[in-house]
Amino acid sequence: EVQLVESGGGLVQAGGSLRLSCAASGFTFDDYAIGWFRQAPGKEREGVSCISGSDGKTYYADSVKGRFTISSDNAKNTVYLQMNSLKPEDTAVYYCAADKLRIATITGCVLARPFGFGSWGQGTQVTVSS
Repeated sequence: EVQLVESGGGLVQAGGSLRLSCAASGFTFDDYAIGWFRQAPGKEREGVSCISGSDGKTYYADSVKGRFTISSDNAKNTVYLQMNSLKPEDTAVYYCAADKLRIATITGCVLARPFGFGSWGQGTQVTVSS
């Protein structure tokens, strides 16, 4: 059974940094794509960043390019999202998601949409104050 547990959320001032962690279990990292998504109140869930477990290829939404960095530690089955230069508009619940590497998941990563991801964590709140 795939399990994803996020941690690292919190309250930070604009311009500050946070690092989110996603501890994964129940699947082989090399065969999966792992993504970070977020959902603000009243808005649709949107993609933030993805990483391919097989080759480490990364994807970013335009809104976070240059500020956020996704990385993975395959030995620890953990994916990280380093978030720098945070803005109030980054405020949202952040979710970790995973699914097998296939056209649907890669499409979701490229389009920054939650397509093709079937396993989700419970989410962690990130609040950026102005």
